[in-house]
Amino acid sequence: MKVHNKSNTSMETLQWFVFLLASSVALPIVIGSVFELEFHEVAGLMQRTFFLVGLASLLQGLFGHRLPIMEGPAGIWISIFTVMAMTGLQHGTSLDKSLQLIQTTMIVTGLFLLLFGLFKISQFILPIFTPLVTGVFFFLLTVQLSGTFLQGMLGLQGDASTIQLDSATLAFMTFFIVLGLSIFGKGWISNYAVLIGLAIGWLLYEWFIKPERTSTEMPVFQLPEVFAFGMPIFDVSVIPIAFITALILISNVVASIVAVKQTLGSDILDIRSQVNKGTAFSGVSHGLAGMFSAIANVPLATSAGFIGLTGQKKKMPFIYASIVLMIVALFPPIVAFISSIPSPIANAALMASFVNLVGLAINNTTLEKLDTRKMTIVGVSYLFGMGAMFLPIEVFAELPSYLQNLLSNGLLVGTVLVILLEQVWRE
Repeated sequence: MKVHNKSNTSMETLQWFVFLLASSVALPIVIGSVFELEFHEVAGLMQRTFFLVGLASLLQGLFGHRLPIMEGPAGIWISIFTVMAMTGLQHGTSLDKSLQLIQTTMIVTGLFLLLFGLFKISQFILPIFTPLVTGVFFFLLTVQLSGTFLQGMLGLQGDASTIQLDSATLAFMTFFIVLGLSIFGKGWISNYAVLIGLAIGWLLYEWFIKPERTSTEMPVFQLPEVFAFGMPIFDVSVIPIAFITALILISNVVASIVAVKQTLGSDILDIRSQVNKGTAFSGVSHGLAGMFSAIANVPLATSAGFIGLTGQKKKMPFIYASIVLMIVALFPPIVAFISSIPSPIANAALMASFVNLVGLAINNTTLEKLDTRKMTIVGVSYLFGMGAMFLPIEVFAELPSYLQNLLSNGLLVGTVLVILLEQVWRE
């Protein structure tokens, strides 16, 4: 019986590990292509991201909300990384300096989240995250990131100014493989659609394109580097961005806790304590992400789908898998191998995974009947949020730096608008 239990635990741990890995592998490659990082820099970013995903998940599972919810790289942070890279270049700031400023932004956001959790402010912020607000946020997030993902799929990054047909063809094949497996696949095939699609796309890319790579010597074992992008740079512009981002991220904590507790069959009538603790430890993980120059993590509601699909309701395999991921991250050759996934393939897999997010956005927005008030709020938020995405960065040049980074980010503009309009224009 003990051998059987150990075997089950081992298999459940392996499944959790693959899920953690599949949800973390693509975003560091996307960030690497946006900031034109060298291969060894992408490998370092991926190592730190894996380590932080494992550590953040472990801390939340043991001391935070204490649920088997994966902490994964946040889509909103990809948006902030991308926008701050563009605004920095427009104002003559190097990509390296932008990365140092982003470190500061993550640390300040973490401080806000920590305070919201410790002083139990999170529970009082919950009412502002209505279905309309979350629907608008998810939709604007997909709109803003779809451009970045599509550019990556077409090979329009770095020095490339025209579509790279070979890599683009394989990227679109990967997109439809991931999408097809997630929709029509059964059991574990559907759950690991992103990982399977990445593997197939990667093999095809290696077979047909045969990319050249320079071999670099690396240690077998290495601890994650602290402030790998350089020492943080402080600018007053990060404060409003950090504050608004912290408010929005609380919705991730709430949605994940509710979704997983429902899947586990637990009572969800009073989750205030778990929300406060989860928010506080999200603040800790954000501070660590800034310190380790990684991508900040948030609780992923997709964990509920994984639990429901596999029937794995025990927490310990999740804890073990988090520890295993941290250990794997300490061996650079393993991480470097994973980091060699081509950027077009990684972007394609992420683009496919965002299809469900569009559906979630529409579902949340239409959860309640769209009367004149709601349609007006949605319309104004969409028009100004998406409109800001298409404005040239230089139009904000005369404004203070904190307003430049805020107003040039259409996701933040639209989300702030829908929150304000919902609160000011009462039914």
